[in-house]
Amino acid sequence: MSDLLLEVRNLETFYGPIMAIRGVSLEVRKGRVVTVLGANGAGKTTLLKTISGIMDPEKGKIIFEGQEIQGWEPHRVVKAGIVHVPEGREVFPLLTVEENLALGAYTRSDKAEIARDRDLVFNYFPILAERRKQEAGTLSGGQQQMLAIGRGLMLRPKIMLLDEPSLGLSPLLTQEIFAILKRLNQDEGVTMMLVEQNAAVALDLADDGYVMELGRIVMSGTADRLAASEDIQSFYLGHDTEGARGERRWKRKKTWR
Repeated sequence: MSDLLLEVRNLETFYGPIMAIRGVSLEVRKGRVVTVLGANGAGKTTLLKTISGIMDPEKGKIIFEGQEIQGWEPHRVVKAGIVHVPEGREVFPLLTVEENLALGAYTRSDKAEIARDRDLVFNYFPILAERRKQEAGTLSGGQQQMLAIGRGLMLRPKIMLLDEPSLGLSPLLTQEIFAILKRLNQDEGVTMMLVEQNAAVALDLADDGYVMELGRIVMSGTADRLAASEDIQSFYLGHDTEGARGERRWKRKKTWR
């Protein structure tokens, strides 16, 4: 049986007349972490929104567990096992931590298992257990990000789509959250697709990666290969390597697979 969980084929998505996703193809295999890197405006968030059903593609296929899901309504995508943790956290500010987590399990009715999963979230994010009765809007940015991830876990995702989890966080909090994401992947087997501008932390967590530019995939390979690339070191990791200065080398697509 194939371990291919999610496949995107030749995807095109528009914002009005503007093509934001231009023929994107990628794969996510079960149990792995795949990161999508790129600058603002590269199309990363649009890609996740298209996969999760928030936006409809103009062309292409999204295949999840062997079934085409492009054009599905978001609630149907969620029930299939794809959970989107959006940029900006989007917690319910006037509801408590516990109430936010309960809403995360809105598609489920197995009360005992929901309680078990809530305890699992509290185990990974003990600060949320301490503040379970506190309104989410009074939490710090890092704590809200933890709550957004925890709320996603309450749906027992087959894959989590994480959009810029480090956005607005200090380096220390970013390291803490990414360490927890690594534990969730290694200990709980949570498959992840991670959109991130912080290439260093993303590549440290990921198994595989893609680089997007102007709506296209311009590089792909294992995370180790990407991290070793002069292009990535120069433009995303801040290392000005010889031969990479002043010029982008990925005008044609590069693939190491």
